[in-house]
Amino acid sequence: MNIKQILSKKVSAAMVAAGLPEGTNPAISLSNRPQFGDYQANGVMGAAKKLKTNPRELATKVVENLDLDGIADKIELAGPGFINIHLDKEWLATQLNLVANDNHIGVTQRATPQTVVVDYSAPNLAKEMHVGHLRSTIIGDAVVKALEFRGDKVIRQNHMGDWGTQFGMLIAHLSDKLASDEVAETALADLENFYREAKVRFDEEEGFADRARADVVKLQSGDADSAKLWQQFIDISIAHSEEIYTTLNVSLKRSDIMGESAYNDDLSTVIDELMASEIAIEDQGAKVVFIDEMANKDGDPSVFIVQKSGGGFLYATTDLSACRYRSGKLKADRIIIFTDARQALHFKQVEIVARKAGFLPEQVGYDHCPFGMMMGNDGKPFKTRTGGTIKLAELLDEAVVRASDLIKEKNPEITAQDLAEISTKVGIGAVKFADLSKNRTSDYIFNWKTMLSFEGATAPYLQYAYSRIQSIFNKAESSKAELTKFSESIQIIEPQEKALALKLLQLEDVIDAVISECTPNLLCNYLYELASLYMSFYEACPILKEGINLEIKESRLALCDLIAKTLKQGLDILGIEVMERM
Repeated sequence: MNIKQILSKKVSAAMVAAGLPEGTNPAISLSNRPQFGDYQANGVMGAAKKLKTNPRELATKVVENLDLDGIADKIELAGPGFINIHLDKEWLATQLNLVANDNHIGVTQRATPQTVVVDYSAPNLAKEMHVGHLRSTIIGDAVVKALEFRGDKVIRQNHMGDWGTQFGMLIAHLSDKLASDEVAETALADLENFYREAKVRFDEEEGFADRARADVVKLQSGDADSAKLWQQFIDISIAHSEEIYTTLNVSLKRSDIMGESAYNDDLSTVIDELMASEIAIEDQGAKVVFIDEMANKDGDPSVFIVQKSGGGFLYATTDLSACRYRSGKLKADRIIIFTDARQALHFKQVEIVARKAGFLPEQVGYDHCPFGMMMGNDGKPFKTRTGGTIKLAELLDEAVVRASDLIKEKNPEITAQDLAEISTKVGIGAVKFADLSKNRTSDYIFNWKTMLSFEGATAPYLQYAYSRIQSIFNKAESSKAELTKFSESIQIIEPQEKALALKLLQLEDVIDAVISECTPNLLCNYLYELASLYMSFYEACPILKEGINLEIKESRLALCDLIAKTLKQGLDILGIEVMERM
């Protein structure tokens, strides 16, 4: 259900009837203050300026032709030409009852779904996932789930780093471990330590670096023994990542992995085509594209190396091949890539070159969505006290422990089973919401106390709002199942009920904004505002109090049920779990 679209059509028709050209933007927006209506039509101002006419007079004509019978109970002019629309409570109640009986809670399904390829998470399989992988993983997954909820076909692409020169070093080290009768699973139990050991040998041990380079060549040439060792390394590394995805409640599966190695056979063809079309040229032995569109202030083009002088391929080559695969083989209408902001230049170069080469047709959308850094309280990138990288698994374990301590403090009588379930959902949810609620492009300060608070815009606050609604149903005589009998049970009487109705009917707009801009923080803000309005409603509008009219009781229970469904669905899109009680 989209009120904005309904009002846009009505106001557009009135604008045409008032003499304005077809297609004039009605500029429908939510009102900031209830006294100025629920929605405002602000398009007359811009139209009057273009036509060089009086906006107030033009707005008067539009209002005279505006048919909102049964939708609005008052339409008024304000200022030089703003149109304030006060929606009718009965009409809002009707819309709300339609939503309450809809499996998608008012979010219509795409009439023509798009195929959207989303590249996110992308850990390097030479190392364990660290805090730097958190944002790509959870922001990407939230956008993916929003796209699917709207009805688009989503193809997840986990572009894992599973190829490159470092694997020669790792294979050589693993080979020695296996030769000394160690088991691969044991040797790779701590990937960080394994990588560190291999790097020390590469830097310091005589002859090891040469062996490592030779192993790279053998691997890239298809040597069976090297490939077997590489596969062992990959399998164990992926298992580490899968544990993280399960803990994070992220939807990525092994079948979603499309690592760098998957493009290996296509890389020579990419170079051949770039050279044949003279998009790339040879420069000092390397194959290079000079991008005039990204020239600096002195007019020097941006340099984009697609093959090293020694014949080696780069991320650039792989990403160009990925463009062709995604637009050609996967038939993508839109490609979305989530990485940190430091890679913005690289992906701009990739897009320009891919479009020139025809790897990325004009009609295919290509959105690189950069994100900011997670910072410590000192304003520097979040690290251990000794300055090391924080493993993501350790961070998540700490979140659960801290949540457990907090919950035990609030409820000392809680059972061990309930404590384990609730602390996991609260701890992981707190970490995710703290990240997702920030503007994607901004850096943010990681703070345990703030994110685990039961007040303010936090996951625990939203989870508590949901469980509070469940407690009402536990006390109520009417069960949630019985509410389905009342197809038109919601009434809007009090201002708090109207505020909730307006908020509940905005979900589709919010989901569309998340999808368009890849900004889950908009959904976080929406859910927090919905929960806050619910708390105000709970205080002002008795539900189970003795003497409450049965019809009003059923209406408010039905409203509570719809709020709970919306909170649960919204949090599910964010990958945050709810619980019946906390």
